[in-house]
Amino acid sequence: MDQEAARRPAGRSGGMTTARHMRDLDRSEALRLLSTVSLGRIVFTRHALPAVRPVNHLVVGEDVIVRIHEDGALGSLVAPCDVPGVVVAYEADVIDPVTHLGWSVVVTGYARVVADTDEVDRYASFLRPWVARPMTGALRIRPDLVTGFRLEADPPRPLPAVRS
Repeated sequence: MDQEAARRPAGRSGGMTTARHMRDLDRSEALRLLSTVSLGRIVFTRHALPAVRPVNHLVVGEDVIVRIHEDGALGSLVAPCDVPGVVVAYEADVIDPVTHLGWSVVVTGYARVVADTDEVDRYASFLRPWVARPMTGALRIRPDLVTGFRLEADPPRPLPAVRS
């Protein structure tokens, strides 16, 4: 498909229709794609309700690192020492608004506050805050489940002839 056809709205391409399909991503491809973007959404529970916050992130090995500030909503995700962490999901995507092609990745796992101040300082050099608040810490999301898909275009098919 040429670049101009790829930019047309979904569904119609002159006398052709362009179908899309979803292809599941394996764990390593999903984490690789996640590492190519810096912005995503963390999903967590706040006051017994689901909450979503846009945050920037860094992928270190398989872990997802996000910065936090202590009086923010994410600062409340402190788990007691005797549990593996607080269950969260993290999602990032790149989907073209015109062609509807791209990918989406969701990581589900336990989040824990990074306790090592040297580690927090190291992450601070990579994760610049994009809100006007000083970041005081970091969360590490250790993924148990990594899922994702890529939206791909099928080859164009001719539209059925219209009878008059």
